[in-house]
Parts: sequence; structure tokens; C-alpha cells
Amino acid sequence: MKVNVKLKNLRISPRKVRLTADLVKGMEVNDALDQINANVKRANDSLAKLIKSAVASAENDFGLDRDNLYISDIRVDAGLTLKRWMPRAYGRATQILKRSSQVSLTLDEIVEGKNRKSKEQIEKEKKAREDARKKEEKEMKKQMTEGTKETSEKIDDKNDVIPVDTKKEHHEVEGKRKESRQSGWTNKIFRRKSS
Repeated sequence: MKVNVKLKNLRISPRKVRLTADLVKGMEVNDALDQINANVKRANDSLAKLIKSAVASAENDFGLDRDNLYISDIRVDAGLTLKRWMPRAYGRATQILKRSSQVSLTLDEIVEGKNRKSKEQIEKEKKAREDARKKEEKEMKKQMTEGTKETSEKIDDKNDVIPVDTKKEHHEVEGKRKESRQSGWTNKIFRRKSS
């Protein structure tokens, strides 16, 4: 089963992207990612992200095994070209072409159907992930509400709940700071900058 993924309007010229794309064509997915990490090119991060996206799509949507995938085809085509100009000598203007790329990636299985999951298994896993995510969100909301209650309320000696007026406390602290700044000539001396 083939999995197709596209990356459009990558703001690197196709000629430069092809240098990395030609390295990984025909490789297994894990080897291709290792090869990209070992190489130093500007397009590496974008291509690695594209390959990871394709692998995630293959695993989650089609139930394919990550270790059974390889890059069967990767094509880099020209995308949009932005036309800009640059001033040159004698009042001339020369054209600058800012090129972009479109990358098409196709993953395929090495051994057809090896460790492939059925649709029922995929749906069960998706449901389990979604339930775990919802449970996590509920716990986070619960923690957030408990945290805000603790900070917004003060408990009196008689166990009565009194709301905290944070603005009032802030003004009191600021007033104390101003008083300490204005107290005496010694503060002026010690606040001076030494030259």
C-alpha cells in the first residue's frame, strides 16, 4: 500500500532541495532520517518533518508498520517564484527570482501486508487515545480550578472564606517602597552612580 504526502511552497529553491532528496530516495524510513540528520543542508529539517508526517499518516490511517516502510519515490518540483528587484549601478534594476519548491513523497511497504493492522484495531487505538486525551484534559481542568481557588481565597481563623484583594496588597507594597526611597539623605548618597 502506498502513502502519498506533499509539501507545497517550501521557500528553498528546488535545486538545493534535490541534493537532500536524492540522498534518501529508495531508503528505509529510519535509515533516511539518520542520513538526513548526518547531512548538513538547509532543506533537511523540512524533509525530515515531511517523512515523519508520512510515517505517522501511514501508521495511524492505514495501520502500516514503521519498520516495513521505505521511500519509493520523492520528487522535487518548482513552486511559485517571487519576482523582486535589486538596484544596481547607473540607475539600473536587476531581477531577483526567489524560488520555491513542491515536494511529493511516496512511501511503500517492503513486504506487502507485514504487521499491518486491521481497520478495527486502528479504530480501537484511536478511541483509546481519544479517551486518554479527554481524561488528561479533565484532570488538567480540575487541577486548574483547584489552583485558582487556593490563590483567590484566604482562610480566616474562624474558617470563614475571605476573598483576597490583590490590588489593595499591591498598593500597600508600592507605598512602603516609596516611603523607603524618600527617607533621608543617606539613600541619596548610596544611590549615586560612581564614575
